[in-house]
Amino acid sequence: MSRAFVREGDGDDPGDFPDRLISEHRNLVTAAGLAQIEAELLRAQAGHALAHAADDRSATARAERDLRYWAQRRSSAEVMPKPVGASEVHFGTAVTIVRDDGRRQTFRLVGEDEADPSTGTLSYVSPLAQALLGKSVGDGVQVGANGARIVAIDV
Repeated sequence: MSRAFVREGDGDDPGDFPDRLISEHRNLVTAAGLAQIEAELLRAQAGHALAHAADDRSATARAERDLRYWAQRRSSAEVMPKPVGASEVHFGTAVTIVRDDGRRQTFRLVGEDEADPSTGTLSYVSPLAQALLGKSVGDGVQVGANGARIVAIDV
């Protein structure tokens, strides 16, 4: 059959919802991060049930995609123990930096799904976090063209 007579997708085809990308990094999480993943999984299950009950193929496909993502993230989650010391930057610690331009910022290093820099959480795989890991108070870090100095580490 000629392709001229095949209908193109209009965005409502369930096949138009590709799976959400899964990170190649270990799924390290804090206890709070695990709780967030579990809440998202419950939300996805509820959304799937509603979409299925409404016989909405598009919403069902979206919900199934979210269910697959959150189920995978839950099954691969590795809860990291709470840091015991604050002599070096580790997963779960809060680190305060002063940037070259004088800005003072504090971030807690957390898992990818729980990271939200606007609320002070930073993914442990981000370039800044990678530069900070293993460093101590007084150490400087360089990320791209910007530099910063560590002024405090807290658990």
